[in-house]
Amino acid sequence: MVTSPGLERTTVLRERRSAAAHIGRICFKTGPPVHTGVELEWTVHDAADPARPVDRERLRAALGRHSPVTLDSTSPARTLRHGSAVTVEPGGQVEVSTAPRPSLAALVLATDADIAELTALLARAGLVLGRTGIDPWRAPRPVLETNRYRAMRRVFDRRGPAGRTMMYSTAGLQVCLDAGEPADLALRWATLHAVGPPLVAAFATADRHAGRRTGWASARMAAWLAIDPDRTRPVWSPDRPDEDPVAAWTRYVLTAPLLCLRQDGADWTPPAGVTFADWIDGALPRAPTTDDLEYHVSTLFPPVRPRGYLEVRYLDAQPGADWRIPLAVLTALLARSETARAARAVAAPVADRWHAAARRGLADPPVAVAATALLDLALTVLPELDLPPEIHEQTSSGIRRRRVAAERGYR
Repeated sequence: MVTSPGLERTTVLRERRSAAAHIGRICFKTGPPVHTGVELEWTVHDAADPARPVDRERLRAALGRHSPVTLDSTSPARTLRHGSAVTVEPGGQVEVSTAPRPSLAALVLATDADIAELTALLARAGLVLGRTGIDPWRAPRPVLETNRYRAMRRVFDRRGPAGRTMMYSTAGLQVCLDAGEPADLALRWATLHAVGPPLVAAFATADRHAGRRTGWASARMAAWLAIDPDRTRPVWSPDRPDEDPVAAWTRYVLTAPLLCLRQDGADWTPPAGVTFADWIDGALPRAPTTDDLEYHVSTLFPPVRPRGYLEVRYLDAQPGADWRIPLAVLTALLARSETARAARAVAAPVADRWHAAARRGLADPPVAVAATALLDLALTVLPELDLPPEIHEQTSSGIRRRRVAAERGYR
């Protein structure tokens, strides 16, 4: 997240309107939609026995100088050769976060190279990347412990086991798109939300977990939806389709309960039910700062999250190079304002069917109808994205495969 130039990170917040102003400054950076980024997360497995646990030390040895400091406090945490940062999630999932690129082609080529480098590092340690959005073989198990992760687990445990499943077993694909010009922000924001359920279904890969069928097309999305609706439900709603994105996000941030309260000692668990607005109003011994606000924002996990850019968080990890396909679909759907409007209109009838999409996937007929139309729309725009011929053909073929699967869902 980018810190606002107008306020120091340690500015004390004593009024809700000051917090709201800061949120508006940092969370939506408008301008020409030029850059695209991606964050790819995978479960990690022993190459010979994918059900075998992989411990922290084995990951540290495999990643070497690319280990994040949460894994090795002495690590230089070097990026991969093409600029992707490597992080490790609490269940041992490995994630690469790319540098933003000015074209889809540049992003794909650089990311492919960094994935190849990461794959080689892991292979030397007898490890391989997973291919689905949730661990198909192993039950949830902590690998990496930090004050933040302990606090998250304790808060999530208040509601049940879904938090541990999310933290220790899931792997997602996040697409990061510019917020766009001020006049287009509301459209891009609404479109990315509205197309969510059909794209969840079209790219669901998480139906098996811990050695069994889950009954969900995307058990990863099911876990996220079950954690805590105050921090994982969509910000945009078809019930309020024209609400200002900044106002909606500000309300979401201020009314969400705290997940972590950074303080001396190892226990960062906050008092139950205290929201950030409550903190501003004096619910805790000290007043919050702008840095506390930005940290709180990092503990909110809606399907689309504004971080200056728009971060799409609802997609399952994809097998092999298939991560390119949903990336290209989303980029195509937002390539032009008229395309975004068409995508929003197509998805409008199912824009609230998050649970149905996660549960039934393309077996839900209304969601399948919308997914088919969205994939058709993406195919019409794909040639404009200037992908190299081989990657264009592979991506087009992948979209068409999913379109056929979607069409079967309602015929």
